Amino acid sequence: MKSNTTHGNHTGDNVIHFNKPELKKHEKLGELAATAISGNDISSSVLYVSALAITYAGQYAWITLGIVALVLYFFRKIYGEVVGALPLNGGAYNALLNTTSKRMSSIAASLTLLSYMATAVISANEAIHYLFRLQPIHHYLIENLHLNKIEYNNFVIVATVVLLAAFAGLAIMGIKESSKVAIAIFIFHLTVMTALILSLIVYIANHGWDIFLENWNSSNRYGNVWEAIFFGFAASMLGISGFESSANFVEEQKQGVFPKTLRNMWIVVSILNPLMAFLALSALPINQVDENTLLIQLSENSAGEWLAAFISIDAFLVLSGAVLTSYIGVTGLLERMTLDRIMPNYFLKKNNRNASYRIIIFFFLLNVSVLLLSNGKVTTLAGVYTISFLSVMLLFVVGNILLKVKRKHLPRPERAPWLGIMVAFTAVLIALIGNTLMPDLEQALPNHIKGSENMNIFFIYFLPTLVFVMIMLNRTMLLKLLLNIVQYIFEPIRKFFLRLHKGIDKLINEINSQEFVFFTKGKSIANMNKAMLYIRDNEHTKKVKIVKVLKPGEKPSEELIRNIKILDEEYPEIDIEFVPIEGEFGPELIKELSEKWKIPINFMFIGSPDEKFPYRLEELGGVRLIM
Repeated sequence: MKSNTTHGNHTGDNVIHFNKPELKKHEKLGELAATAISGNDISSSVLYVSALAITYAGQYAWITLGIVALVLYFFRKIYGEVVGALPLNGGAYNALLNTTSKRMSSIAASLTLLSYMATAVISANEAIHYLFRLQPIHHYLIENLHLNKIEYNNFVIVATVVLLAAFAGLAIMGIKESSKVAIAIFIFHLTVMTALILSLIVYIANHGWDIFLENWNSSNRYGNVWEAIFFGFAASMLGISGFESSANFVEEQKQGVFPKTLRNMWIVVSILNPLMAFLALSALPINQVDENTLLIQLSENSAGEWLAAFISIDAFLVLSGAVLTSYIGVTGLLERMTLDRIMPNYFLKKNNRNASYRIIIFFFLLNVSVLLLSNGKVTTLAGVYTISFLSVMLLFVVGNILLKVKRKHLPRPERAPWLGIMVAFTAVLIALIGNTLMPDLEQALPNHIKGSENMNIFFIYFLPTLVFVMIMLNRTMLLKLLLNIVQYIFEPIRKFFLRLHKGIDKLINEINSQEFVFFTKGKSIANMNKAMLYIRDNEHTKKVKIVKVLKPGEKPSEELIRNIKILDEEYPEIDIEFVPIEGEFGPELIKELSEKWKIPINFMFIGSPDEKFPYRLEELGGVRLIM
């Protein structure tokens, strides 16, 4: 163990002084832009969730959607507490990373990635279908081009790829440019939905409540009210998909914007979805509801073809907006995973617009491959979409519980009540069970398959994704295993494989050469030992700097030095370096050390701060909690 000395301003050996540079400020997203990006995804659910809820809950659809709105209110508090305490990109992954281990958080990351993939492909494909429903386009394709069923499907696939590519290009242009498009789509969507609601209110006012009363008094397909509400609620929970998106790009938002995006999304969903189901049941008999085109049906009945055309255009745009949300959300997630060394550093390359274009291109290619493998029949992704989204929501609740138990002194702007957490956890668990037991109704939506098939298809996509992430997480161990196999099998040509050995060994050393920093508050050997155990078990490194920030003129205690020497002997595989520094702990000091030692800030650890800590966690630039 060696002491560290710096040239420059210092008053004695082993004491380092730092000038405090001004932190650079970057322009970030405001309330409308951040709400629009995530809001396009969640608000697009009105296009399908009302019909889906009516399919499974019948006349009680508006009630199940109202229950979902109540559950989402509790999730507002849960997301507000977790992201308020840990305001970094990654959503559920980040929550579990800072409360459990990389392996546990990698499961949440895999589920989130699957959810975004399914969202992007399904939304893009459905957007094209809505566009092609417009009478002039439909007439041109069928009457002029004379496309048969197979040719039409191929045409849809090509158009879907073009749409995915277009929004990949928009995402590569940067989040600022993307947000402008998202705002325009969001405002147009809300305007069209308002027009449809008003036209339905006028229609019902003129025709009375006979249809609603007839629907209400009709028998449901189960013969049991509670069973209808159970399956209806499970189906209706898809109406809040996209609520998790804002947490995945929180670092791009101005301070205080994130909780406002949660509030705004909750208001939109709580009004649109239950109200649309209620109005639909008041304007159409249940047996006349077309699960694929319910909103177009309603617009034609209440206002005519002109509003139906606007509904189709709006559906195309807002579903395209959901594709954009997927690109932005997955970029924030994979950036965070790459910084934490789970994904290859290759993904961190940015263009001059500060966009991670390699991540965006990778996600685009992944989406196209899924689209082509399914031959455009993206309904097979419905199971992936359902199970992965609900699982992410469930893991976020788990992250909140762990945050309360293990990081109870960490400052946060708000706290979710335990009752609300239990309600949210139970609700998502019920929705997961409901979707695995979902009956195969004859009139079920094409993109909502049987519960057993949901699980089968989910695992077909989830397991390879999880295996890939786990390989990246354990790549050092696997490289060593590969090295041993190579040596055993190819001993007869030992000289050739000795060169291969050196290359792999060099790669392992490069991975382990990354240094880590732990800022210790006191001299407790127990706390420092917990930090070393975490680093040893979760990170790939051979060197750790333990830093003690001292007041002017203060010297490190003999007990602290003695304890660090004990740790150095206890962990022979890790070089522990003690660095006493005279100064003040804060963002400036962290940034100065990061630049001086060339150690990224997210490779620096601190213990959980208490309420008296003068800085918010995001002000520290990405420092991670280790205890």
